[in-house]
Amino acid sequence: MRYPLQMLSLVFGVTLASACTAQTPAAEFFSQVSTLCGKAFEGRIAANEPAAPNDPFVGQRLVMHVRTCEADRLLVPFHVGEDRSRTWVITRHDGWLRLKHDHRHADGTEDELTQYGGDTTTPGTSNRQEFPVDQFSIDLFTRTNRTVSNTNVWAMEVHPGRVFAYELSRPNRRFRVEFDLTTPVEAPPAPWGHQ
Repeated sequence: MRYPLQMLSLVFGVTLASACTAQTPAAEFFSQVSTLCGKAFEGRIAANEPAAPNDPFVGQRLVMHVRTCEADRLLVPFHVGEDRSRTWVITRHDGWLRLKHDHRHADGTEDELTQYGGDTTTPGTSNRQEFPVDQFSIDLFTRTNRTVSNTNVWAMEVHPGRVFAYELSRPNRRFRVEFDLTTPVEAPPAPWGHQ
């Protein structure tokens, strides 16, 4: 069967347009987290191996709040009891994502251990992205005598309508918090340094 030139051009154009608008897994992940904008959710520790003595997370109310949503940046405070020092910063780039941990004191000043994290190095999926430690963080951990963290890999998962997860893993350590997306909770106060 022969097709007129106009028909072939139309098919080629539609195929090309579809290819250009296809989102990467990182962009799809970012979009899914963005749909939670303005909402807060309570979490629970799903893994903490091995648990440290006097672990600051154990026995505390854990709440994430997708507080600030911009075209290419999300600020997600992670409240641990009354401690409002932690904010996850997720930045979208061309086909990849960056995760940073913004740690502040109650007066808003940056903690010595802040802005650590990493960039995605694999496509991941629309539901899970992994962030191996970057060189800035390795230098920071080495300078502050925390070299155990030089092999950290952070991960985030989002399963719409079900769960959002934050995870830290390295040899002999795994920490994971899962947040229940089925039941939003009241938004907490602003994180320190982000009023």
